[in-house]
Amino acid sequence: MLDNATMITAGTDRAAAVVLHRTVALDAPRSQVTAARLRATAHGVYEARIDGRPVSDSVLDPGWTSYEWRLEVQTYDVTHLLGNDNTFGIEVLLGNGWWRGDLGFEGANANYGEETGFIGELEITFADGHTQSVPTDTTWSARTSEILENSLYDGERIDARLRGSGTPLEVRETAVDRATLVDRVGPQATRQEVLRPQRIWISPQGRTLVDFGQNLVGRLRLRATGPAGTEIVVRHAEVLEDDELGTRPLRAAKATDTFVLSGGDDEFEPALTFHGFRYAEVTGYPGRLTEDALEAVVVHSDMARIGTFSCSHDLVNRLVENSVWGQKGNFLHVPTDCPQRDERLGWTGDIAAYAATASFQYDTADFLHRWLLDLAEETRHAGPDGVPHVVPDVLKHGNFPDPAMFEKWSGPTAIWGDAAVWVPQALWEAYGDRERLAAHYPGMVLHLESVLPLLSENGLWDKGFQFGDWLDPDASPHEPWAAKADAGVVATACLYRSASFAAETARILGEEADTARWEELAQRTKEAFRQHYVEAGGRIRSDCATVYALAICFGLLDDATRAAAGRRLAEVVRDRDYRVTTGFAGTPFVTWALSETGHVDDAYRLLLETECPSWLYPVTMGATTIWERWDSMLPDGKINPGEMTSFNHYALGAVADWLYKVVAGIRPAAPGYARVRIAPTPGPGLDWASGTLQTPHGRVESHWRRAESDIEVRVVIPPGVEADVLLPDGSTTTVTDGEHLFRSPAATH
Repeated sequence: MLDNATMITAGTDRAAAVVLHRTVALDAPRSQVTAARLRATAHGVYEARIDGRPVSDSVLDPGWTSYEWRLEVQTYDVTHLLGNDNTFGIEVLLGNGWWRGDLGFEGANANYGEETGFIGELEITFADGHTQSVPTDTTWSARTSEILENSLYDGERIDARLRGSGTPLEVRETAVDRATLVDRVGPQATRQEVLRPQRIWISPQGRTLVDFGQNLVGRLRLRATGPAGTEIVVRHAEVLEDDELGTRPLRAAKATDTFVLSGGDDEFEPALTFHGFRYAEVTGYPGRLTEDALEAVVVHSDMARIGTFSCSHDLVNRLVENSVWGQKGNFLHVPTDCPQRDERLGWTGDIAAYAATASFQYDTADFLHRWLLDLAEETRHAGPDGVPHVVPDVLKHGNFPDPAMFEKWSGPTAIWGDAAVWVPQALWEAYGDRERLAAHYPGMVLHLESVLPLLSENGLWDKGFQFGDWLDPDASPHEPWAAKADAGVVATACLYRSASFAAETARILGEEADTARWEELAQRTKEAFRQHYVEAGGRIRSDCATVYALAICFGLLDDATRAAAGRRLAEVVRDRDYRVTTGFAGTPFVTWALSETGHVDDAYRLLLETECPSWLYPVTMGATTIWERWDSMLPDGKINPGEMTSFNHYALGAVADWLYKVVAGIRPAAPGYARVRIAPTPGPGLDWASGTLQTPHGRVESHWRRAESDIEVRVVIPPGVEADVLLPDGSTTTVTDGEHLFRSPAATH
């Protein structure tokens, strides 16, 4: 791949971006050109142009993958960019990106390499069949750019006085492992939408602040006219504190862009960074800053929106939109934990909790497939440590801020490691792609085999470090791992779920020996869980909401014990006045466990609670994305004192999956919705609810509304699909394509 090209670089300034360029003279007249294709990738991030026009609307190419084994090559059709002349120019802006990004957190600064580089080849096809190749090599030229500083965490410094000029630089070859070059398999990131300022005002400290009305991920586009050399500084943050920009949650990330005016009419938009923000502080703007001078450009990976939900409760609708915006902001090439502070890493536990929700809201098939390929490679090379906590695992390249903590955290962990199984499971249920399932199966095997040595003689996974029910709201803000749920109970339950789906996958793929192997592990794990963690009356060790939710939803209990566990879970929820008591492990499942054991009213009351901690508390505080902590912002408007405090973390938004599949009632009865189950579940506090999903087989709709003492249900089923409609009164009807109307007595719970 790219056999004729060499990777080239220029300059030695780590902070600045460079421009690589080449003038091309066609072998034959432009009129004879039938096709032109550019294939390219980089160590760093790049933006390519032909005669000043971008070759694509994508940004931050080639994205972030596990560069040691997979560096994606992009292919662009650029035929339309060749003008009428027989000569044209190619320019490539090359910056640090993730390759030389000083990544990590709490002071860590990991890099993949000390030198950026670009490799590409332009192939032009003529009418007579011959081709002309223009590869990167040392005949290219280079110059300094207008971007004097570029960092994902810290931002950019752009000097408009340098546009169209620059100091010549020597072009030289730099090393690239050609074995890592692979075709792009996931979506590229693009500018998705533009948001206008909702308010511009002067803060108590005399600073100019801008509110875009929505916590987003992207960058700010600014227009200004003023004396040459004027510096405009823009700082970004997600929240305000004491009516000033709340930057403490950013930790070491500066999240600051500086724009230097040329003396004419200037427009700026950073090209090599992104920020997570709702608010901006603008300093040095010449004259009065007005709403037409700036806008926020939303950036994320291309994914089609396929699922929707709405209901009669405005706060719940906002909660769902917060989940959607959280996914948009954190699905930028990699499913990250957060998009704003000095982290932005692909934490496996977050997506393990959220994959099912994400795959209903958007078509994530390609996006998560690419990430799972990286996960398998990272796991394969990690050996006994199993699935890394972050994928791509850049932390292994850097100075971890606390080596002792890093050592303590090493090794396989539940939920985080289970992403190797749970994410493919979510994709299989959502899209039913057997070929992709086969591609993800090796990662499942690697995870389970890494766990086996950690099991005690009694079959429990109760050894080694565990994140457990991370961010239990009852834990100290400084000890997010200190949860109520016993770590062994959580890990053993997760192992059972993973082994069970691995067995199902092996069966689907025709792997008989593996089917038996994983079935045996699942059965052994279930028996150990029941023997050591479940009392005769259905009590489970540590007696908190999370352990009951996992045991119920993962199928670890017999019918009688399951019913008893459901009753106990409802008691626990009621005893805490319907405040949330779960963290990463329990939150995706607690409402499911309640409704599936007949406690629908309790599930609704838990959902609709507004006091802290609850899903709706952040909404009442003005949240427009899902927070990392239940109380990232305290009731008095102060930011949570914990070191980890993000206002855009999607994991706790996993409750939206329950809204889509239980409240609206759209579930797959077969993988990929080849058969559908519609089971709308009304409850107290909602008068109506509606859900839609564009499945691989067509659009499914489910709507219910209260009508006096009855429930009206309307469903829409695509052609060629059968659906089992379970009405609130318990009756079931099978229907096929088209619209169907039902009236059902309301169920009592």
